[in-house]
Amino acid sequence: MDPLHSGGCHCGRVRYQFSGPLQDIAHCHCSICRRVSGGLVTTWITLPASAFRWLAANPARYDSSASCARYFCADCGAHLALITQLSPDSIDVTIATLDHPEQAPAQRHIWTDSRLPWLHLDEELPQEPQETL
Repeated sequence: MDPLHSGGCHCGRVRYQFSGPLQDIAHCHCSICRRVSGGLVTTWITLPASAFRWLAANPARYDSSASCARYFCADCGAHLALITQLSPDSIDVTIATLDHPEQAPAQRHIWTDSRLPWLHLDEELPQEPQETL
C-alpha cells in the first residue's frame, strides 16, 4: 500500500492528501513561480492527479498562464498546487505546504534559464534549463 501524505495552507482552511512515494521533486526557478509565491524558488512534487484529493475547503483558482491553473487558499494566500494542460493527468503540489516537508528533498532544478544569478541552492542536483515532460 502506498504511503499517505497530507498538507495544507497556513490558516488550516484548505487541506489535501495524496498517496504514493515522495519522488519527482524539483526546485522551480521560473519567474511565474517567483511572482505568485513571493519566494526565490518553489519546490514541487509532481504526482498523478488520481492520487490526490482536497480534504477540507476547496482552494481558490488562479490561471497564471493560458495552460496553467494554480490553487491557493483564499483566506491566507498559501500557494498549494498547480495543474498544467501540458500534463493534465498530473498535479504539482508545493513541498512547503506538506505536513512533513523534511521528508521530501528536491532531486533536481527546473527552469534554470530563469534562475536568479546570485542564488546558489543545491548546486550538486541535476539542472534543466526548462522543464522536460
